Amino acid sequence: MEYFLEDEHTGKVYDGRLMRRLLAYARPHAGAILISIVLLLLVTAADLAGPVLIKTAIDDHIRAAGRPRVALEPAAAALLPEGTRAEAVPFEGRLFIREDRIPEAWRRHPAVASAPRFQVVQAADGRHYLARIAGDPIDVTEAALRVDTREGQTVLLAPGAGPQGRPGVYSARLLSREELRLFRQPERAAVARIAWMYLALAAGAFVLSYGQGYLLNRAAQLIVARIREDVFVHLQRMSVSYFDRNPVGRLVTRVTNDVETLNEMYSSVLVNLFRDVFVLVGIAAVMVAYNARLALLGFAVLPLVVAAAVIFRNQARAAYREVRTRLARINAFLSENISGMRLIQVFRREREQFAEFEAINRAYLRATLRQVTVFAIFRPVIDLLSSLALALILWYGGRQVTGGELQLGVLVAFVQYLQRFFRPINEMAEKFNILQSAMASSERIFAILDTPPGITDPERPRVPARVRGAVEFDHVWFAYEDENWVLRDVSFRVEPGETVAFVGHTGAGKTSILNLLARFYDVQRGAVRVDGIDVREWPQEELRRHIAIVQQDVFLFTGNIRENIRLWNEQISDEKVRMAARLANAEEFIRRLPRGYDEPVTERGSTLSAGQRQLLALARALAYDPAILVLDEATANIDTETEQLIQAALQRLARGRTTLIVAHRLSTIQHADRIIVLHRGRIREVGTHRELLARRGIYYRLWLLQYGGQPAEETGERRPFPAAGGEGRNPAC
Repeated sequence: MEYFLEDEHTGKVYDGRLMRRLLAYARPHAGAILISIVLLLLVTAADLAGPVLIKTAIDDHIRAAGRPRVALEPAAAALLPEGTRAEAVPFEGRLFIREDRIPEAWRRHPAVASAPRFQVVQAADGRHYLARIAGDPIDVTEAALRVDTREGQTVLLAPGAGPQGRPGVYSARLLSREELRLFRQPERAAVARIAWMYLALAAGAFVLSYGQGYLLNRAAQLIVARIREDVFVHLQRMSVSYFDRNPVGRLVTRVTNDVETLNEMYSSVLVNLFRDVFVLVGIAAVMVAYNARLALLGFAVLPLVVAAAVIFRNQARAAYREVRTRLARINAFLSENISGMRLIQVFRREREQFAEFEAINRAYLRATLRQVTVFAIFRPVIDLLSSLALALILWYGGRQVTGGELQLGVLVAFVQYLQRFFRPINEMAEKFNILQSAMASSERIFAILDTPPGITDPERPRVPARVRGAVEFDHVWFAYEDENWVLRDVSFRVEPGETVAFVGHTGAGKTSILNLLARFYDVQRGAVRVDGIDVREWPQEELRRHIAIVQQDVFLFTGNIRENIRLWNEQISDEKVRMAARLANAEEFIRRLPRGYDEPVTERGSTLSAGQRQLLALARALAYDPAILVLDEATANIDTETEQLIQAALQRLARGRTTLIVAHRLSTIQHADRIIVLHRGRIREVGTHRELLARRGIYYRLWLLQYGGQPAEETGERRPFPAAGGEGRNPAC
């Protein structure tokens, strides 16, 4: 036994036609999506600003505390801009300002240019000194900076810092811990401000991310809700033949699983692609702006990343297809075996079916493990390549930092940016899987939406002023497939209020007549008319409003007894529900239920007996008060006692209504006004029960097959269903 995927995906990872249709559903929510993109851009900007702040803290404050300072008299310092004066350190009657904080235009001012310059340095003894410098800053290691005393003054000796490579001599003053803290205070305050800015950025990004995530997911949920509604409404318009060809499980999967896959695409891929683009472009721009050579070195591994992504895409696509195929086989096997579990147990086939399931399950396991292997390899490969890029950055950038060609903060920022750069690439695997699933799901969903309904309403419908219930079949030919005719040149007429039964062997076309009357299918030749109007000229909803069908297999919905009788039609009052149940002989068993009309009904009414379900179906038909009543094997699977209740209810139900009955049990239709005998799609006999027995034809043989022996001669008057023009329909219904 083979179980194939019902509709294989074409294998495209991206289909522009499908994506355009998916984006069309997003168009009504373009405003929310656009706001979400803008918020995402702000979140990305905040994320990119983090390394900039860290670089600023390191290069401009933490490592810059020892940069040269200009000692200005208060009068000279008053000439500088207020922002520059705010960073001044008052010490021994002068204001010490970092030289690089003074604007270039003010450095040439005589009061500034002639001011002495100082530098806070740490010597080999581990203590800090305020050294006076003239030209270049002191740039030697702490261990090489020696402390000496000359002419009663403290001096610092820096090897190689003087003329012609001789030691530089700098007059210095030892700083106490409090004095050192005073000189470092502006840098500490600046670092604290940067830390608060970093925290504020993180908090702002959190708020923006929340708003962006809420807007995006809300839009995605609204979109998929609309798609679900469109699919369900379209399924409601489809003809019964469509459901004959498509299993219920497959259609349910389309409306649930496949639509939910689109939700992941809208919320996780669509807008996040913008974020990935923002991140990649933004990081590349910042890195090139800081140091183009270092940036190009970090991007040197990108060709390897692209090659890995291409290989991954091909391998993942093949693995994905196999997983989908194997999963479909498991679903099909489970659906069939769970539905037929009673038969499996009766014939003791548990071991054999388990063995078959085990083989299918093992095949699915192998496919999933292959997919897991592909995904498990891709991420480590990208991690390895990102580590290679990071190693190159550290190697080359470290050499530049130690050589004084690059600031340490820039190198730290590069490391953080490079890690952020590979993050969206690492997420490619997940996005690829979601995108491929979305393409497969959208293809199946649109396949449903693109299937035109087999039965459509006419452009110019016709409806009689008053529906009387006359039914006419005029030379009807009908086939479910091609020209395998189920009905062949069938013609008959049923007058309003008349009761007509259809009998015949299985496959004779009895149920097909009822399907054509309700226009579940359309005839290939001839016409079916209700009150003289072809059913193809009726609006479907209007036609079916006047037809009630009671089937052999009664379908009950999850809910309660009351709602299953009126089918959530609020125009049918509770009193009318009770009246219908009373006339259908259903009220007696309903009252015995613990909650009466509010008794819960499980799926398909499994807690009720076949007879009880049939009585509820009759009550449902009475509540809707149809002009035409259709009974399709309504008493085939019930006990004799319940059959008597149903027969009594049918006599009430048929009053004033056109009644069409299909029955194999001939005892239930012998009182019909007419009995039409079908054989191989053609009408072979028409007459009353007595007339057909007397004719000794097909009906006579059917009677002998069911009851055996010679049929006894009926005595007394026939007890017919009320004829047309009788009491009329029950006024309570």
